[in-house]
Amino acid sequence: MKKITPFLWFDHQAEEAMNFYISIFKNSKILNVSSGPNGVASSVNFELEGQEFLAFNAGPHFKFNEAVSFFVDCQTQEEVDALWAKLSAGGEEGQCGWVKDRYGLWWQIVPSALGELLGDPDPVKAQKVMQAMLTMKKIIIADLKQAYAGG
Repeated sequence: MKKITPFLWFDHQAEEAMNFYISIFKNSKILNVSSGPNGVASSVNFELEGQEFLAFNAGPHFKFNEAVSFFVDCQTQEEVDALWAKLSAGGEEGQCGWVKDRYGLWWQIVPSALGELLGDPDPVKAQKVMQAMLTMKKIIIADLKQAYAGG
């Protein structure tokens, strides 16, 4: 286990959630499943894109909220679209690239182009990109570039 590992508290769906996440992210794997009572996993350890996670079935005492989210850097619109569709299925679309999955966990699905355009030394262009992004749920790179170009 790495020195710092996100720990996810689930009611009873830790193994189900792990399988869902590893089906979405290309470079992922199951590291360990610890059996609990009645053959249901008590904890699972898995890796998504090199990031290790530990998930535990601990009951309904706590729920996920927007205070913690996972930022996913996407290189293409196709990657944004695919992750958005899969993670929002049974969940909820939020503003500005945020999506809540079916388990209540929040993800930020953000194209690298957003950071590049927002980092432009021309504050007018960067502000136009910011204003465009604030109107979006799923971030559309072409729309960001159009705002950047002044359209």
